[in-house]
Amino acid sequence: MIARIDLDQRRKDVIEAAFRLLVAEGLSGLSLRKVSAESGLNIGSVRHYFDDHRNLLVAAVTEVGRRMGKRLTRYPADVLAGLTGEPAVEALQVWLEELLPIDEERRVESIVLTEFIVAARVNPIFRPVTEQMAADMRQVITDALRVLEVHDPAEEAERIVAVLGGLVLDSVTPHGSLGVERIRATLRAHLRSVLVATPGADAPPIDD
Repeated sequence: MIARIDLDQRRKDVIEAAFRLLVAEGLSGLSLRKVSAESGLNIGSVRHYFDDHRNLLVAAVTEVGRRMGKRLTRYPADVLAGLTGEPAVEALQVWLEELLPIDEERRVESIVLTEFIVAARVNPIFRPVTEQMAADMRQVITDALRVLEVHDPAEEAERIVAVLGGLVLDSVTPHGSLGVERIRATLRAHLRSVLVATPGADAPPIDD
């Protein structure tokens, strides 16, 4: 049992080292030799878990997905039932922020995920993982919006996914360098447009 725990911890150490290299140097910095030096393990130990840097990258992004999924399970969709207006906005905001880089842990995850998505553009071997992660995210958001009784939840989920993707990209790259408060304010404004009715929007036209 002790040996098993040690092996598990070593694998985690390798993945954490990969996280640090991806944040510091991007995908170009992810080699087994560099991961070996960063983790303090010999190259043979690293190769025991991962044959090459591509397998390591898949493991890293899979770990990101696992962490995000674990956090999301703290907010089962059924707790949204019956919420409307600002309470609905607040509840959905808290839930969706688990996917955004609003603290150091989530910033690291967002960078790792962004590096993987960019790599998948030219490396088809990565695409099944990115496509599955995207499908899973769309589904859980769609389910949440359905509980909130949003009209056409699948279509609204696509818009929210686009907003989340833009916020992540603009916060972890020089393209935008958004701060946490701007991320939160932008997300909240969009959720209000979806969940809070505009005064007078359903009012009948006034005849002259």
